[in-house]
Amino acid sequence: MSNEFETLPGAVGSPPQHYGNPLGEQKALAAGTAVVDLSHRAVISLTGPDRLSWLDSLTSQSVARLAAGESSETLQLDPNGHVEFAVRLLDDGDAAWLLVDAEEAEPLLTWLTRMRFMKQVEIADRSAEFATIGSLGTPALAPAVSHGVPLVWRDPWAAVVAGGHQYALTAAHPAADWTYSEMLIERSRLAEAAALPVAGLLALEALRIAAWRPRFATEVDEKTIPHELDWLRSAVHLSKGCYRGQETVAKVHNLGHPPRRLVLLHLDGSDGVLPVAGDIVATPEKDVGHVTSAALHYELGPIALAVVKRSVDPAAPLAVSTDGIRISAAQETIVPTDAGAEADIPRLPRLGAVPRTR
Repeated sequence: MSNEFETLPGAVGSPPQHYGNPLGEQKALAAGTAVVDLSHRAVISLTGPDRLSWLDSLTSQSVARLAAGESSETLQLDPNGHVEFAVRLLDDGDAAWLLVDAEEAEPLLTWLTRMRFMKQVEIADRSAEFATIGSLGTPALAPAVSHGVPLVWRDPWAAVVAGGHQYALTAAHPAADWTYSEMLIERSRLAEAAALPVAGLLALEALRIAAWRPRFATEVDEKTIPHELDWLRSAVHLSKGCYRGQETVAKVHNLGHPPRRLVLLHLDGSDGVLPVAGDIVATPEKDVGHVTSAALHYELGPIALAVVKRSVDPAAPLAVSTDGIRISAAQETIVPTDAGAEADIPRLPRLGAVPRTR
């Protein structure tokens, strides 16, 4: 669905990836003076008195008492704890607004409808009415208002939420200054949004990668569990009631280790080539993972997020293969190799075991 952003001078792609100056747009977006067209993403609303308690029972975050105007993030998991959907959530006191990537919308609507049973919840796809606009500042653009609440979702990734947990061991997390938000506006007002300073999707991706921020459309595959992406930081409440996949979440966090882990790759830019999602990450001896997203950052240069095997030595030299070119990469640890096993459980001797003498 084309819109006014795509007719702006220099616009490349649908939705626009950039407008002719990707690095300049990135700086403006980081400074909070530009907006990003996310109108291709989907908007779902839930109404009815059971909406929050019902969603709380189905997903990973504690949202039953979400206050009007409060933002949250929650995951829907399969019985084995694999991520099936990621939802950016805002409630206005009468309706819950679910912001999701476009490819999630249809299967999520189908699943929610199937799980409604006798609950007092109405589900509606509102994507034809509302468009999403991204920003890291406060743009001169009034958001849509519902029941007196401005429809602005503020990303909780900047800090560890109540009930969450961070595996990253860094003293200064790169998301500490992450002020990202998404506002909903009526689609009839897209021309008004397009009149503001704009940045393309490439700019947003570069800043997101630098903030170590996972995204469903890029970092998630059929094997992903939240621990691998440090997603317990913002989207999982570790002490809430039962939900599908909770057993795996608790077991891996308390007793085990995630089989893979997210890393930031600092790439050699000598060849002027960026890897793409799916490109293989390898040590000199073997393949150990794959790239999930990559970008040219205005300060850090070429960077990428990658998911690698837990056993990969954080100091090991890595390389990414793309289009026949081998790109050297240095890894910055996000999820450490010993993530998980947080429960301090003493090891007990086996019943009937005979102590060995030396």
